[in-house]
Amino acid sequence: MWTEQSRGRMAQIAKKTKRYPSDLTDEEWEQFAPLMPKPGRRGRPREVDFREVVNAVRYLVRSGCGWRMLPIHFGPWQTVYGWFRELARRFLFQTIHDVALMLDRERAGREASPTAGVIDSQSVKAPQAETRGYDAGKKIVGRKRHIAVDTNGRLLMVNLTTADISDSAGAQAILDGIRKRWPWVKHLFADGAYDRLKLIDKATYLDFVVEIIRRSDDQKGFQILPRRWVVERTFGWMTRWRRLVRDNEQRIDVSHAMILVAMGGNLIRRNAHP
Repeated sequence: MWTEQSRGRMAQIAKKTKRYPSDLTDEEWEQFAPLMPKPGRRGRPREVDFREVVNAVRYLVRSGCGWRMLPIHFGPWQTVYGWFRELARRFLFQTIHDVALMLDRERAGREASPTAGVIDSQSVKAPQAETRGYDAGKKIVGRKRHIAVDTNGRLLMVNLTTADISDSAGAQAILDGIRKRWPWVKHLFADGAYDRLKLIDKATYLDFVVEIIRRSDDQKGFQILPRRWVVERTFGWMTRWRRLVRDNEQRIDVSHAMILVAMGGNLIRRNAHP
C-alpha cells in the first residue's frame, strides 16, 4: 500500500526525470557514468550519448515496446540496439547491477557480499526464442528463469534455459555462478523441487548448505512460507518491467541483459533516492 510519504517521494523523482519515468535522473547517472566505455584515441570523435542509450533501453524494457517503436528522440533504433548489444557483450549491465547491489546492501547496514540466498525458477512464454521447451507442470512453452536472490530479494544470479529443464538441473549452473561471483554465500534455501541427489551432491562439493523449505501436509490454500516468499517477490519486481512479462528475445544473452537492466534499474533508483 502506498503511503503519503512514498507518493511524495515518487513525485519528487518524477520531476527529476527528463521525459519518462524510466529516464535516469542526474543522481542515478552519476552512479555508473564512470563505467561507460571511454572514446578511442584514434578515429572520428564518438557522437553517441550513452545516457540516452541507457534511457532508451530502460524505456523499452519498462514499457514493453519493440525496438522499432522507440520514440524518435532517442535516436535511430538501430544505433540504440547496436550499442545495447555492445554494452551487453562487455558485461557492462552485469557490472552495473552487481555494483548497485553491493552499494544497496551496505546502505541497508549489511555486508556488501551476501552469505545466504534463495533459489527458485519461473517459466515464461517465449514466442520468439530460437529454442523452446515445454514445462508440463506449468503448461507453458518457452524458457525457464532459474534465479538466486539474497535474503532480501536482490538478484544474485540468473540462468536461462528451455522450459523443459528441471529446477534441480538448472540450479546446478546457478551454484557454479554463485561460487565464482559471490564466494561468501554458504547457505541456500529452496523448495522441494530442489531436493535431488545430484544437486545436493554438487552443493556439498561446492561447500553449500541447501535447506529445503517444505509446505505442511495439512496446509490448505495460500500460505506464506519462510524465506521462499522473498524470491516470489523478486519475480514480481521483474514482471513490473513489461518486456519481462514474457521472454520476447530470440537470443538468450539478450534476454539475460534485459533482466539485468530491469533489476539493476531498481537498485540504482533505490540507491540514488533512498
